[in-house]
Amino acid sequence: MRRIQRTALPKAAQDYLSSRQSAANEKHKKSALTIESDWKSARQTQSLKTVVATLQTMMGPRQRCMYCLDSHGADIEHFRPKANYPQRMYDWPNLLLCCTECGRFKGNQFPLSGRLPLLIDPTREDPWRHLDFDPDTGNITARFDLALNDWSAKGAATVEVLQLDQREALSAGYLKTLRHLGEIVRRALRGGVIAAPALMGELKNADDHGLLAWCLSDRGQAIFPFSDLFQQHPAIWRQCRRAL
Repeated sequence: MRRIQRTALPKAAQDYLSSRQSAANEKHKKSALTIESDWKSARQTQSLKTVVATLQTMMGPRQRCMYCLDSHGADIEHFRPKANYPQRMYDWPNLLLCCTECGRFKGNQFPLSGRLPLLIDPTREDPWRHLDFDPDTGNITARFDLALNDWSAKGAATVEVLQLDQREALSAGYLKTLRHLGEIVRRALRGGVIAAPALMGELKNADDHGLLAWCLSDRGQAIFPFSDLFQQHPAIWRQCRRAL
């Protein structure tokens, strides 16, 4: 996962979503809203195609799933499931891009702590505040919160719902990206003189799974070759951190 910057929708598409939501709210008040058929009808429109295109643009040329960053983002995902939150069915901040597998695992699950979501929304927060990475297995796990002396509740819920620690193909993809990032750092270290902007450009281009923020964190700095970059070139390390 990685933090994703949400962009604004084109005005026509935003106006359409607002209109559909208002209509859905009225139907819901009268117990006349059939959620799936209403969504299916809207999904065929040009405005919803614009929504998909905007979400894909947010994910860059590879158009990856916003949850796993491993598979192609195939369709619109409702962060708060439309079956449980019809009042958010056409709410732009509630719409994400999701792959088929993550969508199947998540379904209508939406764990809460009180009224607060326990799932990570990558368009609202940095996932690595709650998640950790195992460089030996490639699994995504919950991060241990030293201040709480416990595992991150958000991290644990997200891992459980999306089964991020049980998907072999996903783990293999993360390990492959870790190897690519490590090789870029090793080449830079062998070269002697390191230019932080050039190094970060190459690292970001190779970061298929949003691992760079982890590699340049206190967790990543403990493993080779990121540990050597941290110890031998602390100024470059700080520049790279600021460029995340």
